[in-house]
Amino acid sequence: MSPFRGVVLKLLSVLLFIIMAALIKATAARIPAGEAVFFRSFFAMPVIVGWLMMRHDLSTGFRAKSPMGHVLRGIAGVASMGTGFAALGLLPLPEVTAIGYVSPLLTVLLAAALLGERLRAFRMTAVFIGLVGVMVILWPRLTLADVDRAAAIGVTLILVSSVLRALAQIQIRRLVASEQTSAIVFYFSLTATVLSLLTLPFGWVMPTAPEAVMLVAAGLIGGLAQILLTAAYRYSEAALLAPFEYASMIFALLIGYVVFEEVPTGTMLIGAVIVIAAGVLIIWRERQLGLRRGRAKAALTPQG
Repeated sequence: MSPFRGVVLKLLSVLLFIIMAALIKATAARIPAGEAVFFRSFFAMPVIVGWLMMRHDLSTGFRAKSPMGHVLRGIAGVASMGTGFAALGLLPLPEVTAIGYVSPLLTVLLAAALLGERLRAFRMTAVFIGLVGVMVILWPRLTLADVDRAAAIGVTLILVSSVLRALAQIQIRRLVASEQTSAIVFYFSLTATVLSLLTLPFGWVMPTAPEAVMLVAAGLIGGLAQILLTAAYRYSEAALLAPFEYASMIFALLIGYVVFEEVPTGTMLIGAVIVIAAGVLIIWRERQLGLRRGRAKAALTPQG
């Protein structure tokens, strides 16, 4: 184990995922979400396959003991990715990032409902605090007399994406009982590529040269970020690495301000701090209880 190396890899993966999201956002005005999912998934596959070859793990990555389990994870993950990408075109990057933090909180509730995990008072309180934080972020959009319809749709999309991502996390927890992390990572990219093609009749467009470069880069960077995330959990405990996920807020604020001229509101920042605090409380409690979910976390992308 090398905790410092694990933390560095985790932070690099978080940064790359935010850069990937920024690239998708930059193309969102013209490129449909389903088409963006295709580029993100298809061009991640060569990176993932190359990684498996370097680890001499190609046969393990191709071995699926539960094909239908991978399909179910793929459906939830692709739907989460698609709705999340659509939200990026309608909301500021920091706001999408902050609202997305509700997903781990929802996972706690779904794990109790679907996996039979005990939902203790401490975690239930932390989930409630996190949901209050989300409401603080959303409150200005719910109370304006002249509601921005596009922003309202964006909020709905990212909330749906968060629920779907939580469902994907539940399915991954089921998969890790029989599947290797490398297989979960590979088959998600494969199923996401195939499933995204189903959106072809709904209006794909020919990307311009700059758009094509950004979309291909998003796929390559997303694949590399997934590898770094997986590698991070080889060097350090999940409980140690989990809080560093919230560094994505810092990266989103910087990139949103510099690239998209997005200035966060005080209300959004307060809500984000509340949600992050709730997430850290849950992480701390799970560490106290000795829960280890590194393999599941290593197989999950921010999109599902």
